[in-house]
Amino acid sequence: MNIVIAPDKFKDSLTGLQVGEAFERGVRRFNPQMEIRILPMADGGEGTVQALVDATRGEIRRARVHNPLMKPVEACYGILGDGTTAVIEMAAASGIGLLRPEERNPWLTTTYGTGELILQALNSGCRRIIMGIGGSATNDCGVGMAQALGIRFTNSVGDEVPHGGGGLGAIHSIDISGCDARVAETEFLVACDVSNVLSGPNGASQVYGSQKGASEAMVLQLDAHLAHVGQLIEYQLGMNVANVPGTGAAGGLGAGLMAFTNARLQPGFEMVSQITRLEEEIRKADLVITGEGKIDRQTQYGKTPLGVARLARKHNKPVVAIAGTLGEGYTQLFSYGFDGIYSIIDQPMDLEEALRTAPERIERLAESLMRTWEAFRKH
Repeated sequence: MNIVIAPDKFKDSLTGLQVGEAFERGVRRFNPQMEIRILPMADGGEGTVQALVDATRGEIRRARVHNPLMKPVEACYGILGDGTTAVIEMAAASGIGLLRPEERNPWLTTTYGTGELILQALNSGCRRIIMGIGGSATNDCGVGMAQALGIRFTNSVGDEVPHGGGGLGAIHSIDISGCDARVAETEFLVACDVSNVLSGPNGASQVYGSQKGASEAMVLQLDAHLAHVGQLIEYQLGMNVANVPGTGAAGGLGAGLMAFTNARLQPGFEMVSQITRLEEEIRKADLVITGEGKIDRQTQYGKTPLGVARLARKHNKPVVAIAGTLGEGYTQLFSYGFDGIYSIIDQPMDLEEALRTAPERIERLAESLMRTWEAFRKH
């Protein structure tokens, strides 16, 4: 019997690989001879670096860069198993989780550190870079990132504009002549699972600005600034990015990556599944296992387990999901192809205990599921 285990992480507890390994141990308690393939998954957000590094047997590297307020921070990025592809989560350098609530201010925060991570990847010899752009603290259209790469943004008197979304309105000229030459030699792929455009009612500032610390008045100013940069990109660089779905991701970083690195935006799960050759493995499988920390009605809006289930359904393979927690509306997912959805929690307990005992609980659930599965197969 061939089993494919393709889980996302269990947040604050286990990586996707650790979830898969725990499930495998439980399966082998029942039958050590099972053929098992573990493919850690992600959707472009937090955990994408770890998932792809684990899936391709790559390595994690660390670099000293700047956080959203230009303070030193250590950030990690990944080099995949091919040795020439890097994977970067912008949140590692420019994420909202790096700031205390009182520090969050998209007028000031910058993606400069993300640009520094790109330079680290280029210095490592990578000429293919995958960017995950969820969890940002920024609203600067990727201008900070571009500044780190050598692009200059000047005001009407030729001075460099300050970092952050507040400085965008003063940009008069974009000078790409100093951009690191290696950028043009590199393929940039952006894992993006939001459809927001750059500005307007469905744009970066109006949808996400308040979550990043912007007041109502600031949201409107930031929105106008993003629209301004979008116009400059079109007029001075000849690229219309303003209305492309996904360009509003990460405070407009999607637009900045398109404009300044010629990046291509792609749904995050789709990208990860292609790199790991998930569909090829599912095609050969008898049973598919997926999961993540919490499964509820939100899972149907493009999260990893849904992507796995759709591929399994495409090839008429049974698929089961496991989760630390099952939330309201999870039963709606049965209509999307799931054959079973199970929580690893089998008794009342506090969160600390649930996180600590997750591996053994996954093992027990896996053994129980396989015994049930085999009993039905015999009939």
